[in-house]
Amino acid sequence: MGFSGHQARKRFGQHWLRDASVLASIIEAAELQPEDRVLEVGPGRGVLTERLLATDAAVVQAIELDRDLVAGLTERFSTDPRFHLHQGDVLEAPLVLPDGMAATKVVANIPYNITGPLLERLIGRLDRPVDPPYQRLVLLVQKEVAERIRARPGQSCFSALSVRMQLLADCRSVCPVPPRCFQPPPKVQSEVIALDPYPAEKRLDLARARQVESLLKQAFLSRRKMLRNTLAGVAEPERLQTVAASAGISLQQRPQEISPQAWVALAKGLNQGD
Repeated sequence: MGFSGHQARKRFGQHWLRDASVLASIIEAAELQPEDRVLEVGPGRGVLTERLLATDAAVVQAIELDRDLVAGLTERFSTDPRFHLHQGDVLEAPLVLPDGMAATKVVANIPYNITGPLLERLIGRLDRPVDPPYQRLVLLVQKEVAERIRARPGQSCFSALSVRMQLLADCRSVCPVPPRCFQPPPKVQSEVIALDPYPAEKRLDLARARQVESLLKQAFLSRRKMLRNTLAGVAEPERLQTVAASAGISLQQRPQEISPQAWVALAKGLNQGD
């Protein structure tokens, strides 16, 4: 019964968060209200689940892939009518609560091997954002990924992911999470981040999103090269120079030096009349 004899499984990316201060920081960052409906990804043995159920949140829906943890989670939380559990793969399972409605917030200790596709599932892409968006996502991720998401132009870790995520959501760091905060400890540093996806009126329209995405793919293929080389084919040289200058961009710069809004301005300038 319970979790007796269950060992963390490498293939599921299982590392049990056990640090009380990190757990408290996650709950504080989520700012859960009585009307909130929470989706928890990968509850494991329920340490964070217990904290979520101690708040005023209306519902906590957990999705757990490991069948052997389901019985223990059910036993531990079945007396709380706000708790619901779905056994399955979060990349494939319906992300709705038992009443068919969506969650308002997501709390997740993300398995690092599915971070990319899970971010896309929870937030979407520039040209296909999740709609309606969640109000907030509080995610425990690998520090390297967190740094790329919240990086600023000019930093070595600034990337196409930085641009995409910052055009889709307000991104901030909550706290660092060293390996000793887990059992077993992972071989990498981790970080809790909070993402507040923008409402529809603050997102790029579909055409502009596609234009920006196209520029990012071309420019970041050779991130060490200057834009005059990586973007050479997108317009005649003189026009490219003029449009870039209007966007506040020098073609002597490299992709990681250009802010998200400057990429939007460049895409708009290159597609005047759209």
